[in-house]
Amino acid sequence: MKIKIVPRSDVKITKKTTSKYKPLLEALDQLKPGGQAIEATFSNEKEFAAMRNVVYAYNRANNVKVKSSKDSANGKVYYFLNK
Repeated sequence: MKIKIVPRSDVKITKKTTSKYKPLLEALDQLKPGGQAIEATFSNEKEFAAMRNVVYAYNRANNVKVKSSKDSANGKVYYFLNK
């Protein structure tokens, strides 16, 4: 058995692109600074946390800072880019 230490940036995780959050990732690619926002609905806090993790990973991978605003009463979250 050979064991080798590699940089974390060399390890690509492809699971998120085949998940139910793929439409969110595609919509994040279309965001423009100061432009429109994405409105996403969630049914529970677990689903909201999963979407948040997807956005955090997107931010790291693309070196951007997508911001969010949560509307708990209506089960919606908005993602946007500031100017």
